[in-house]
Amino acid sequence: MTNSLIFFDFASDDPDKAGKFYAEVFGWEDDPRMGGLFHRMVPGGFFKNKDGSDSEIGNLHFGISDARNSRPHPDPEGVEPRTLATEGRKARVWILVSEDDTPERILETAEKLGATVLWRNHYWKEFNGFNWAFRDPWGNEIILWIKGGDNPQIPDNFTRE
Repeated sequence: MTNSLIFFDFASDDPDKAGKFYAEVFGWEDDPRMGGLFHRMVPGGFFKNKDGSDSEIGNLHFGISDARNSRPHPDPEGVEPRTLATEGRKARVWILVSEDDTPERILETAEKLGATVLWRNHYWKEFNGFNWAFRDPWGNEIILWIKGGDNPQIPDNFTRE
């Protein structure tokens, strides 16, 4: 078996606020841990089989760590740096939009809560998907994704690559 991705986390200077942000934007469960120093976001559900039924593989969770003292670490007081990275590129996270939601609703909610919309209405032929993006209030970039399917119909107002 190869190495497997099991978890990732974002740094925030306010994990409580970030947990509430993601709960409202995506409808995920916000599971605060360690007195709010770390939040586990629980998307819930299972990855789908090709026929649309649930597989036995649960969706990945992600965490929100406190930039002032990211846990786990052998030193309980934490170490430098204790601030958010503000310059340059960061990792981007891709979210498959569920059939009962829309990119427009997600972007509107995220923007209302302090996010910045990076782009709307783009089609990426290489991976046959429609995408939209925002930067959360802590600088993390989120790409929203909808699968193009067989013979995708690309609206005229979408950019393409």
